[in-house]
Amino acid sequence: MLFLILSLMLLSLIIFVSIYFLQKKQIIEPEITIPIESNCCGAQSICKQDTLLNSSNKIAHYNDFELDVLAEISPANFSNEQLKLLLDVFFSIKENEMAGWLRSLQIRNIQLPVELREQALLIVSERRLNR
Repeated sequence: MLFLILSLMLLSLIIFVSIYFLQKKQIIEPEITIPIESNCCGAQSICKQDTLLNSSNKIAHYNDFELDVLAEISPANFSNEQLKLLLDVFFSIKENEMAGWLRSLQIRNIQLPVELREQALLIVSERRLNR
């Protein structure tokens, strides 16, 4: 009887040690995923949506048709109402749409006041750095 108990204990010890070393040998590698925005194809190092260069003359409106009255007007000549209109649209634009909106304004020949232009360019440059 003593022999049976000792053999069961030895067998349990062998099983415990083998399980311990098998689990220790297993290396679990974390799954690495690179997030790609749904509006970016991921095939380019810099998404076209964050570029400010005009590659086409296609106008994309960002629910800002009312800004077309500002075309070819110097920002120094904006009335208070026109400036308020521009500010309302500026603060409604999402960060990921800012570069496209700036391209759209450029195509439509709408100039931003210096302060707004600097803020918009800062938003675009921060998005590029955070990629």
